[in-house]
Amino acid sequence: MPPRHAQLLRVGRRLEVVTLGWNAVGIVVLGLAAVRSRSVALAAFGLDSLIEIGASTVVLWELSGTGADRERRALHLIGAAFVLLAVYVGLQSTYVLIAGRHPGHSPVGIAWTAATAVVMFTLAAGKARVGAELDNPVLRTEGRVTLVDAILATAVLTGLVLNAGAGWWWADPLAGYVIVFYGVSEARAALRA
Repeated sequence: MPPRHAQLLRVGRRLEVVTLGWNAVGIVVLGLAAVRSRSVALAAFGLDSLIEIGASTVVLWELSGTGADRERRALHLIGAAFVLLAVYVGLQSTYVLIAGRHPGHSPVGIAWTAATAVVMFTLAAGKARVGAELDNPVLRTEGRVTLVDAILATAVLTGLVLNAGAGWWWADPLAGYVIVFYGVSEARAALRA
């Protein structure tokens, strides 16, 4: 294995480990914030963090071996996780809108999603660069998953801020629908591989 290739593999693994760590902490923070505020968007984003952990684990598994079959299985596992996320969040957001459940305010949720957006945009850029240099479709796909995570953090942050600042309680479940849209989009891309 050429030295540059080995170095890129190490960088790719480090990016995934940082993603795993951030999302593991995020599940706890988001879970507690979601329960306190009754926020469907925070709960959905917490589930997205769980899926991101799964996706990072799949990439670490894939980076440890080679072969097109391994890549295809890894992409299909990531796609299946996004299908499950989209179904759950779609149902939960619809329930909240129909029932008219008003979420409370969540300063912790606002702070965490703002920080997550910055961290995930940075990690996504690194994964895209390393995935392209390695010509690794799984790392590139998971980089797009991380980019989606950053976009979702921004959408959830917007919903939380609109709820807290303007009292637009319905912005919280609408942010959940943004997660559904991107989840379906990413699932399609991964399952086509």
